Amino acid sequence: MKRLGSQPDPDRRAPTMVDVAKLAEVSLATVSAVINDSAPVSADRKKRVLDAIRRVGYQTNAIARSLKTGSTKTIGLMIADITNPFFTAVIHSIQEVAYHHGYGVMLCCSDEDPEKERLHLRLMSDRMVDALIIATAGETPPLRALIDSRRKPVVLIDRLLDGVATDAVVIDNVAAARDAVRYLVSLGHRRIGLITGKSTLSTARERYQGYCQALAEAGIAIENALVGAARFGSADGYGAAMGLLSLAERPTAIFASNNLSGIGLMRGIKDSGLRCPADISVACFDDFEWADVFEPRLTTLVQPTRAIGAQAMAIVLEHLQDGGAQRSAARVVRMRAQLRIRDSCVMWPPPPGLST
Repeated sequence: MKRLGSQPDPDRRAPTMVDVAKLAEVSLATVSAVINDSAPVSADRKKRVLDAIRRVGYQTNAIARSLKTGSTKTIGLMIADITNPFFTAVIHSIQEVAYHHGYGVMLCCSDEDPEKERLHLRLMSDRMVDALIIATAGETPPLRALIDSRRKPVVLIDRLLDGVATDAVVIDNVAAARDAVRYLVSLGHRRIGLITGKSTLSTARERYQGYCQALAEAGIAIENALVGAARFGSADGYGAAMGLLSLAERPTAIFASNNLSGIGLMRGIKDSGLRCPADISVACFDDFEWADVFEPRLTTLVQPTRAIGAQAMAIVLEHLQDGGAQRSAARVVRMRAQLRIRDSCVMWPPPPGLST
């Protein structure tokens, strides 16, 4: 009896294609054709080969096959924050399209950390993914170098990189933020706060631009004190909210530029002893499953998450069908977000019955 912890039996070798061919009574070339789908094989012979593979326990060497075919049938997907419902919805869409086209997805998360992004880029390159879809954490020289090298297709989602020419699928952030702030202005609000993200991210810069445009259109001066800088996260959103709510002349409405910041904002309002929307109207970027069950139900900008993921995969598949070569001109697809009005915004001054 073999003792626990002893070395594997050296006489027991892994089954090979030769073993499969012998058992199926076909040539080695036929086994290779079935495994690699490289040549037509009759239904009878294919069944015999597949049965033999199962019986002998043969496993294909994916790395060896990728070296031969030049493809791992794997898409590298890197997102910035896996806790963000926006990204999880996009991931689901990308995986769904990839699966239907015979591709697997290797998922990495940078946690909004450029250093982690560098490590994950190296990991995905080592695994020889066929293409990459990336929501970048910001300025990452290795990512710029990868895109510039054109070694493999790279499609950016959600965020752009300044001065980098590559395909991307993003939201028209300027128009979306402008729509939300215009709505708050239409309700009579003049002191409108903003919780923004890191200035290194194109999404944060563009949403700030939309905020500024809406205020300028209404003849409202931009006050730096009404802009709370934060990362796109709940804790930072909470901190920025507490800063805005502690102002001597606090805002009557606040626009949070992503969903997690919006959650932090709502917690900040509660902890400050205030009420939404009686004291503070709230609108935020990104819809999410719980927005409709908040009390009050949140007014949000709804991004087409499924369409974003599907479009990114469609562009990747186009590149792979073209041999993986990048186009000479990058294509940036900008989609529209829709304002979904619920209960978290009211007229200012508030109507009778809602005032404090």
